[in-house]
Amino acid sequence: MELTLLGTGAPDGLPRPSCPCAACASARGPWARAATALLVDDALLLDLTPGAVFAAARAGHSLGAVRQVLLTHPHDGPALELPALLPSAGRVPDGQVLTLISGHRVRAVAMDAPGTGYEVTSPEGERLLYLPPGAAPSGLDGRVDRPYDMVVCDVIARPDAVARLRSAGAVGPTTEVIAVHLDHEAPPGAELERRLAAAGARTVPDGTTLVVGEYHAVPDVPRRVLVTGGARSGKSLEAEQRLETFPEVVYVATGGRRDGDPEWAARVGLHRERRPGAWRTEETCELTGLLAVDGPPLLIDCLSLWLTDAMDRVAAWEDERWHDGGETALRERVAELVAAVRGTRRPVVLVTNEVGSGVVPATSAGRRFRDELGRLNAAVAAECEQVLLVVAGQALVLRGQGVSGGSGPGTF
Repeated sequence: MELTLLGTGAPDGLPRPSCPCAACASARGPWARAATALLVDDALLLDLTPGAVFAAARAGHSLGAVRQVLLTHPHDGPALELPALLPSAGRVPDGQVLTLISGHRVRAVAMDAPGTGYEVTSPEGERLLYLPPGAAPSGLDGRVDRPYDMVVCDVIARPDAVARLRSAGAVGPTTEVIAVHLDHEAPPGAELERRLAAAGARTVPDGTTLVVGEYHAVPDVPRRVLVTGGARSGKSLEAEQRLETFPEVVYVATGGRRDGDPEWAARVGLHRERRPGAWRTEETCELTGLLAVDGPPLLIDCLSLWLTDAMDRVAAWEDERWHDGGETALRERVAELVAAVRGTRRPVVLVTNEVGSGVVPATSAGRRFRDELGRLNAAVAAECEQVLLVVAGQALVLRGQGVSGGSGPGTF
């Protein structure tokens, strides 16, 4: 089954008309995207967009053989003029199955937002799932019989859609996930590729033809990632975004609760509200045990608070205690954590802070913490396949690519 993406953008396209934002200003050439529309085997058109005939011609196809036009979502704005060669466009009621004269079988899939998804099965048995913008499948309580060969959906705006499909077995290790409906909320260029690769997905330029069911190397997803940055740099959000397409995640909060500190409670509440509801939270600094057992991905936030706890336990803040066994005890505890990161078999994203780039602390305890955190960060980074530095909300890759195609599916 051949799939030609006549467009890969949001309904308003990219760049948006008259939008002055930086993302729209940089959406030129291959980064410009028309509204998403899919042409399946030249026989089925999913979503009718302005200029579809010309878009097909540029991709080397004709719409003359199209026997069915199906819409996935309400199309706002003035009514589109239906090209004379196309049949009338419509939508199929949820759950209904439509069999085309070409032999394709189309089933309408219920969504949790206005719109309809379509499962397309070719005469040879390949299966494609296409979802409308801003929507995820509803009613996926049970597992599907087998994964789709390809899923085309709004990965950036609805990462939980991919998580639901993974949980139900609809997205498996060999499923190719293609991101569409891309708006100016999506980061431009290589940053988009890196973020999609972290989700095991990719995007393609308008006019690309893909073969559904054909083997394609899924982007390698680093199994261990360290995300570092300064205060309010966006490092925690970056770490959370790396795991938001996966249904089961254990969020390890090393800060715990602080009674009588409303500002800290507000910080914790903000983080909790941002996380998907299906994630499980553990408040602990006992990281080696979690890293030693198999399970879903871990998000550890953060190592600087873990180090604070470790220094508390060995009384490393006081000069006398530091020189009288405290330093040795801390080194042993750090070595245990680093060994656990090296030996873990589960995916893990660790968050830490950069505290050595500013003012030198005025106290020996402050300088000691700065130095020990620098050593801890370096030791953990050496055990991670990818290291990211987040500055002003922008992630810089210090180690590892995270975008390259590998020989198989990513670890996640």
